[in-house]
Amino acid sequence: MSVRELVVLGTASQVPTRHRNHNGYLLRWDGEGILFDPGEGTQRQMLRAGVAAHDLNRICVTHFHGDHCLGLAGVIQRINLDQVPHQVTAHYPRSGRRFFDRLRYATAYRETVGITEAPVAEDGPLAVTGTYTLEARRLSHPVESYGYRLVEPDGRRMLPDRLAAHGIKGPDVGRIQREGALGAVTLEDVSEARRGQRFAFVMDTRLCDGVHALAEGCDLLVIESTFLDEDEELAVEHGHLTAGQAARVARDAGVRHLVLTHFSQRYSEPDEFERQARAAGFEGELSVAHDLLRVPVPKRR
Repeated sequence: MSVRELVVLGTASQVPTRHRNHNGYLLRWDGEGILFDPGEGTQRQMLRAGVAAHDLNRICVTHFHGDHCLGLAGVIQRINLDQVPHQVTAHYPRSGRRFFDRLRYATAYRETVGITEAPVAEDGPLAVTGTYTLEARRLSHPVESYGYRLVEPDGRRMLPDRLAAHGIKGPDVGRIQREGALGAVTLEDVSEARRGQRFAFVMDTRLCDGVHALAEGCDLLVIESTFLDEDEELAVEHGHLTAGQAARVARDAGVRHLVLTHFSQRYSEPDEFERQARAAGFEGELSVAHDLLRVPVPKRR
C-alpha cells in the first residue's frame, strides 16, 4: 500500500534546544524516501521515528549552513554500515561541493555504498521517475540555497458509472487505460483528469520568486518561519521568513496543507506562529511542526 507522508525529524534553526533537534525531514512517497536537510542529530531522530537507512533513496540539501547539513556525515556512514542495496542520490548546491565532500569523508569508515552526487546549479528538473519529477528553485539567502519541489504526473480517474454505461468491466478496464480506447469508446469517455499531487520544501530564504514558484498549487508545503512578524527586519537581514510571510505565500499559492518549521530559539510559544499565520489569511490545514510529527499528504479531492 502506497504511503505519502512527511516525517519531521527536527525543527530548530541555528542551534538545537531541549525540545527541538536540528532540522531533518523525510518525505515518504510510495516506495521511496527523500531526506531533506539532515542537521546534527538526524541519525538518532531517525531511530526515534522508526526511519531506517534502507528507507532513503535521495538526500536533498538546501544549503550548507550547519543546522541543515551537519548530520550528513552520520547519515552517509549509516547508509554504508547498513549496506543499503539500492542507489542513493544526493542533491546539493554545486557551489558547496567542498562542504559535501568534507562531510561525506569526515572520518574513516568502510565505504560499501556509492552515493551518487547530482549537484544543483540552476533552476529546473533534477530527476524524473515514474511517480514524480523533482525540481529545484534558487532562493534568497546569504549563501547559495535551493528549494525543492516534487510533482506527480497528471493522470486519469476512472468513473464507475460511465464504465458501466459502456459495458466495460474486468480486464477491459485495464486495457482501455493502457491503450486509450476500446472499440469506439475512448479513455476520455469513461474517466476524468486527475491532477498529480505536489509537495514543496522551502528553507532559509527571504521572499523571492523562487519561494512563490515552489509553493504554487502544492498539496503539502513545508516552509521555514524562523521569525514572528514583529521581527520582520531581522528576518530580512538574515535571509529568513516570518510566520505571516510564509502563510501569505501559502494563501496566494492555493496550498492545501501548510507546515511551518525552522523556529528561532528566541521563541518558546509555538501557538503564536499559528495565530499569526491565521491572521495572515491562510485558511487551509495548518501544522506548526514539532519533532517526530507525521503529516500525511492530503488526499486527492
